[in-house]
Amino acid sequence: MSRIQINPISEEKKKALKIPVKCENTSDWSVWECKPSKFDWHYDSKEVAYVYEGKVKVKTSVEEVEISSGDLVTFPSGLSCSWEVIEKIRKVYKFE
Repeated sequence: MSRIQINPISEEKKKALKIPVKCENTSDWSVWECKPSKFDWHYDSKEVAYVYEGKVKVKTSVEEVEISSGDLVTFPSGLSCSWEVIEKIRKVYKFE
């Protein structure tokens, strides 16, 4: 099973990926927000996301990761996981 990838991101890479300066919908990216909560999720497609604010823990059958503001995250296709939103999260995402 593929793992969740969390990477720091430079301003140059943000520009190359066309990540918006502020959390807003664009032709490439969609906004998602969630208040503190817990839920299960399944990714049918690979998702790439950039987190503007918040903190979450995501648990899979093989790992538990913490994701927070400034992280560029890749969720692999076929991943089933549990989310725990600790602090309200605001992110942009796209499916590849």
